[in-house]
Amino acid sequence: MADNKPYKRKKLNLQVKRRFQMWLLVRILGTVLVSSLVAAVILYFYSNREVGQSFYEAHITIRRVSDLLVPVIIAGSIVSLISGALLAIFLPQKIAGPVYRMEEDLKAIQDGDLDKQIRLREGDPLQGLAETINQTIASLKKRLGGGK
Repeated sequence: MADNKPYKRKKLNLQVKRRFQMWLLVRILGTVLVSSLVAAVILYFYSNREVGQSFYEAHITIRRVSDLLVPVIIAGSIVSLISGALLAIFLPQKIAGPVYRMEEDLKAIQDGDLDKQIRLREGDPLQGLAETINQTIASLKKRLGGGK
């Protein structure tokens, strides 16, 4: 009798698909790092311009610290928003493309074509999954008597 209980995760396992996790982590952390560096450069140039003037002029011009920080916060937020949007657009495509190709190939296999091989471009992050599916299909073909 089959167990129909849903799978329950017991703990966070960071050892699963370590290469894929590192690939994803490098891209996300790289984007965060670049946006932070750009925001820091904007802050540096903006603050350098203001501090370069005499202290007395700056004291008269700036009544509150927020007057100085608001443009920097806005610029940093815009940079972070743009880099986050680019990450949100391109990173899922890097995963969704191979998933779509595997899905289309699996439909042909479902229709009975056990000679179909799932082929992904070199460097696709889900290449290991495609290889495992190909091995499973070859094993099924062999068990069904369609292979050597």
